[in-house]
Amino acid sequence: MTNNRHMRFHTRKWVKPEDLNPNGSLFGGQLLAWIDEEVALYTVIQLENSKVVTKYMSEINFMASARQGDIVEIGILVTKFGKSSLTLKCEARNKMTRETILTIDNIVMVNLGPDGKPTPHGKTEVEFVKDRLKED
Repeated sequence: MTNNRHMRFHTRKWVKPEDLNPNGSLFGGQLLAWIDEEVALYTVIQLENSKVVTKYMSEINFMASARQGDIVEIGILVTKFGKSSLTLKCEARNKMTRETILTIDNIVMVNLGPDGKPTPHGKTEVEFVKDRLKED
């Protein structure tokens, strides 16, 4: 059920002074907040529903860091479409050093109905917004 598409890097973040920990490197919690927001936005667009929640994040593997002025790229790959969920893989990398900062193998996002309960989304594959635009 895994698709063979390459991970797409959608977002870049600039590491600013307020993003640093006391050691002068990027605070991991800030990076996780960026990732959580990015994955949520990606899921909202894919499922065409603004009511989605993060259900699960697997082990987070920190491999490198970033410093003030570095640019961090966040990549997302959909690995599975569940009935009411989407499972994604994420990688953050330092654009300056070309190092992988962290990887998260499984992030499960759940599609909610108006009642706030999980509801089927009816999607089975990644859609690109440009493919949804109708021509006149």
